[in-house]
Amino acid sequence: MSEGTKLPEPPELTEKVFSEVHEKAKLASGAMIVMGLLAGVYVGFGGMFALIALAGADALPFGVAQILAGLVFSLGLALVLIAGAELFTGNTLMAGPIYAQGLAAGTAARALLIVYAANFAGSVLLAVVVLGAGVHVAGEGAVGQAALDLGITKVEKSFGTVIASGILANMLVCLAVWMALGGQTVTQKFMGLVLPIAAFVAAGLEHSVANMYLLPYAYLVQIVAGVSTTEITLLGIAANLLGATLGNLIGGALIALAYGHIFAKD
Repeated sequence: MSEGTKLPEPPELTEKVFSEVHEKAKLASGAMIVMGLLAGVYVGFGGMFALIALAGADALPFGVAQILAGLVFSLGLALVLIAGAELFTGNTLMAGPIYAQGLAAGTAARALLIVYAANFAGSVLLAVVVLGAGVHVAGEGAVGQAALDLGITKVEKSFGTVIASGILANMLVCLAVWMALGGQTVTQKFMGLVLPIAAFVAAGLEHSVANMYLLPYAYLVQIVAGVSTTEITLLGIAANLLGATLGNLIGGALIALAYGHIFAKD
């Protein structure tokens, strides 16, 4: 491997990641909003792709179908990290610079709130457009049924389960971000992120931004399909997003603080 493509060692990578998220916290609000909207759309594209993979997948063993959905869902984070966007869950790594590099907590909180709101707006907008495009009727309605099945599974989880699931999900997402930032080429970045993302999706873990697309989309499909039972409610969506968000904050902070304590704390 040439010197120009040498991958960073853990201390160097920690410094690089913290520097990246530190700069993200200082972006202008307008840039955060636009880039946050894009991230919501990009992760939603991954969710759309995963639902298509799950449509009619009953013939496959459960694990195979889940892994397939996870692999194609990685499109979302690949677009965020390679094309460029601001994703709330990845930005929870700001806990590291707060701990080790003097980033003001207020500055980080402002950035996280703006990006979170923009991610939500972008995700819901995409859900409406995908519904309008009729993707839910593909495969004789199999895509819409996959969305409903997944949505019902998510809103039926207890609040504590969603928090725990959110912790695990964002540990994997932040590790995906971490490894992708260690790559020097598009291929290296993609290979770094794909397995952690596939793992969290395959395990059915709760990622707040993914759910910002998947749950509103399932809710809209439920309305359009006119199903007799309305198991996916706005209150259920809100409860899931709250639990997933809390869990994601904890999971991202755990990764950032662990590496910050080892490699970056003066």
